[in-house]
Amino acid sequence: MNIRLGLFDSGIGGFTVLKRVVERHGDISCVYLGDLARIPYGSKSPSEIRLIAMEVIKWLINQDISAVLIACNTTNSLALDIIERFTEIPIFGLVDSGVELICGNNIGVLATPSTVASKFYTKKILEVKPEAVIFEQPCQGLVELIEADNTTNKEIQGLVNQYLNPLLEARVNEIILGCSHYPLILPILKELLPSGVRLIDPALG
Repeated sequence: MNIRLGLFDSGIGGFTVLKRVVERHGDISCVYLGDLARIPYGSKSPSEIRLIAMEVIKWLINQDISAVLIACNTTNSLALDIIERFTEIPIFGLVDSGVELICGNNIGVLATPSTVASKFYTKKILEVKPEAVIFEQPCQGLVELIEADNTTNKEIQGLVNQYLNPLLEARVNEIILGCSHYPLILPILKELLPSGVRLIDPALG
């Protein structure tokens, strides 16, 4: 059976997920929607995200897809039920994938403001690790800088350092990259983090 996978995100971030899919399943047919008109999703209200999710899933279904991979943590956190309501095909999300990769109990999450406000990561982590201590850090403005290809300037380095500091003060031993844009700044993250802190890319799950 030929699988036609539909993926979507608010911009280029979802390409980090698409890359992992292609690496694992090179012959798979994919349809990718990068919603540049409404980027970023991560600062929008829950009602806006849910409306967007409804419009996107309707469009993807019309592309004759056989499965959906939500390549956006914000949509996964706030509108999974919307997507599941409109289709009976398999739905895959990044949040569950990221949670499955956790090893420790002191966990940090870097994510968009809307994802953090939903507390969806905390909910999902506690379902499998009730003893875990979770610190979710909202990263306002980070997606916009990444989309503008400002991944090497001092502004983004300063912003990343600002968002990492609370997690380091909390002595987390693992940090989930709770936005598909964030793997694009892996060099900066690795430079600013102690070697003992493990970074988790949900797209690898």
